[in-house]
Amino acid sequence: MPATAPSHHPRRRRRTTRLLAAAATVVTAGALAAAALPASANAGESHRGHGGHVRYQDVQLLSFNDLHGNLEPPTGSSGRVTEVQPDGTTKTIDAGGIEYLATHLREARKGNRYSITAAGGDMVGASPLLSGLFHDEPTIEALNKLDLDVTSVGNHEFDEGAKELARLQNGGCHPTEGCYTDEEFEGADFPYLAANVLDEKTGKPILKPYWVWKQKGVKVGFIGVTLEGTPDIVSAEGVKGLAFKDEVETINKYAKELQRQGVKSIVALVHEGGFPASSSYNYDCDSPGAGDGISGPIADIAKNVTPQVDALVTGHTHAAYVCTIPDPAGKPRMVTSASSFGRLYTDTTLTYDRATGDIARTAVKSANHVVTRDVPKAPDMTRLIDRWSTLAAPIGNRAIGYISGDIDRGGTESPLGDLIADAQLAYGKTQDPETDLALMNPGGIRAPLTYAASGGEGDGVVTYAEGFTVQPFANTVNLKDYTGAQLIQVLKEQVSGPNEAAPKILQISSGLTYTLDLTKTGADRVVIDSIRLDGAPIDENATYRVASNSFLAGGGDGFPTLNEGTNELVGADDLTALEQYLTANSSAADPIEPPAADRITIVQ
Repeated sequence: MPATAPSHHPRRRRRTTRLLAAAATVVTAGALAAAALPASANAGESHRGHGGHVRYQDVQLLSFNDLHGNLEPPTGSSGRVTEVQPDGTTKTIDAGGIEYLATHLREARKGNRYSITAAGGDMVGASPLLSGLFHDEPTIEALNKLDLDVTSVGNHEFDEGAKELARLQNGGCHPTEGCYTDEEFEGADFPYLAANVLDEKTGKPILKPYWVWKQKGVKVGFIGVTLEGTPDIVSAEGVKGLAFKDEVETINKYAKELQRQGVKSIVALVHEGGFPASSSYNYDCDSPGAGDGISGPIADIAKNVTPQVDALVTGHTHAAYVCTIPDPAGKPRMVTSASSFGRLYTDTTLTYDRATGDIARTAVKSANHVVTRDVPKAPDMTRLIDRWSTLAAPIGNRAIGYISGDIDRGGTESPLGDLIADAQLAYGKTQDPETDLALMNPGGIRAPLTYAASGGEGDGVVTYAEGFTVQPFANTVNLKDYTGAQLIQVLKEQVSGPNEAAPKILQISSGLTYTLDLTKTGADRVVIDSIRLDGAPIDENATYRVASNSFLAGGGDGFPTLNEGTNELVGADDLTALEQYLTANSSAADPIEPPAADRITIVQ
């Protein structure tokens, strides 16, 4: 490991040990009418009331979400946003990178004496190698430099468990890997909020439930929650001993507590999101009507959170939206999300009424802005990236394969999903020649493989760092036996039960084929008679040996039947499987072609 620790910090490695042993801002629509305010309160930073006293004070709220440790500019589609043009056409814009995000946020703060920067969770976890290799210490350090004021936890903050989250908050070197530099990790300067995440033994939140920002008599409270369903999408070990409570009930509870403390301006940071009707970041979410341009869990949450909450900063779905959704009193309320990976930030103006201590919600306005790469890089972030890159380079720059073109992760069935499933099938056969097929969850594929070089490795070269970015979780590849009936049930669970509203279509290995009829509903969308393995129908009474990652094998992502398999064999981590497959099946002279993604027939 290049990050050699001082002799007084002995360390042991997880995956990295084995490796060493082996070797222009654009604005979107979305504003509430300011008509109900006095005319003098419609412009400017502060607005005077009777006697010349300042009554209305504009408070700038800058927010983003789902950074996932993307310090360097994300590559491929993960590093672009779509912008709708006045004529209805769309164009893509390269976006993201902490050096550019810092510049944009610092520029946005200029002239705003009352400015808060908040985030909607998943700042870390599922991170590229530059951050993930060091348990996301680089990202926390970057967010400190970015002057982040507060964030909610997200589900990925629990990837390594509550103790590791507490270390990210409070500091200290990693319990097994020690310190990466001569200086001990100091932890986050900002509070992580976890109002609905309770210690099962004490019944109390594991971190602060809320935080209050104060400046010159202005007070804004923040309540932070993650989605109640976090245990369904995080490994069981990561949420052991924790209880995740209902988002709405929790927010309403702490809103009352803040009100009792005299804090009447409240923002909820909610790591749960929605799905806008358009993928363009500047889509006018309110054009069909207030709250009509977005669907998904956040719509129901927003409709039920107490009117005492003045705005919701959300995340999780990696979507971009600025919407007004009526609260339970029928009053419009701003709900925002800034995509993911630091590609966007949201600039919201909250007009604070000093007379009431509340937000004059008819004056709230908000817009998403692109983190373009045509601005100067923030020098302090460049230095941070260079320092950690030097430590990561000997591992990250190693070539593990070759590709002839971009291998994308988008779509119901993706080329990269097929490639990873094939890699796990091939790995499974090395452990047990009787392995029949492999299944991969799409949420475990975090980035595409891009043909263009990300550094000095050359076009078409897949480096270990790029592979790590695709599969950063260090899940093992596990083998289990299932009956044919269980295998059919697994396929049904893609589109039924907890996955009915938002299907999770498993990526499948070569030889498995079937038809997915999206004109139907629920489990009926899987056409049972069409399921074939190597051309033969699935025998419900036969036994099939299936490879999948440990998260899926444990029933994660709403696939309880996968937890029922027998005769389990635990293998190496999933990135090792991908590396072995790429190394064995590609060379500079004969690179891997992007798979056709034609194993699932889609009827729409």
